[in-house]
Amino acid sequence: MLHIKSLERRFSFMDKTLLVNLADPMPSYSPEEVLNFYTLTYPSLVTAKIQGPEIKDDAVHYKFVTTIGTKG
Repeated sequence: MLHIKSLERRFSFMDKTLLVNLADPMPSYSPEEVLNFYTLTYPSLVTAKIQGPEIKDDAVHYKFVTTIGTKG
């Protein structure tokens, strides 16, 4: 018998030197909607770009990458 299982989505971003893992607020949200959802809690995400998806460990990983606080 064939079982179809959807992969869990995982979101993360670097806050200075700390990796912050974010829960998927609503599986029906697009990655852009998830990013917008978290900008209320993490204002540094306002200018973030989305990297991914990358599939690993039976999950779909997205990274929110921001250039705030970097020089060069």
